[in-house]
Amino acid sequence: MTAKELDNLVKIERLKKEPPEQKEFDGLLATGRAALKDAQVAGLSFDGRFARTYDAAHSFALAALRWHGYRPNKVRYVVFQVLPHTLGTAAERVRVLGECHRRRNLAEYEGQFEIDERLMKELLAATNEIHDAVSKLGKI
Repeated sequence: MTAKELDNLVKIERLKKEPPEQKEFDGLLATGRAALKDAQVAGLSFDGRFARTYDAAHSFALAALRWHGYRPNKVRYVVFQVLPHTLGTAAERVRVLGECHRRRNLAEYEGQFEIDERLMKELLAATNEIHDAVSKLGKI
């Protein structure tokens, strides 16, 4: 992973540098794992499953960014954009997360829930992949 791309995002104020903390990293992993577990609860609505899976993906992506010593600056989506640099995530996974972020915002801010089973499966696969990768980062 290269810090050059991350440092470029610091220059344009999408990220800021901040020393990582083990307690925060561990907490983000725990939060993401709890959200992912919640998403599997039988009887949870489709909307609820999507929201909890998305929340898990965001927690894991943020944990990876924090492990590298950066924090988002005013832009929530940036944690997904930098996944190729923080975890080596493939571009197609980042595109799925970007689409999920867009649709999450439509649901959250405009009341338009436009999620289908295919996208939900892709989100779950991306979330599990990110979880596996961030779990391998080790201690700060």
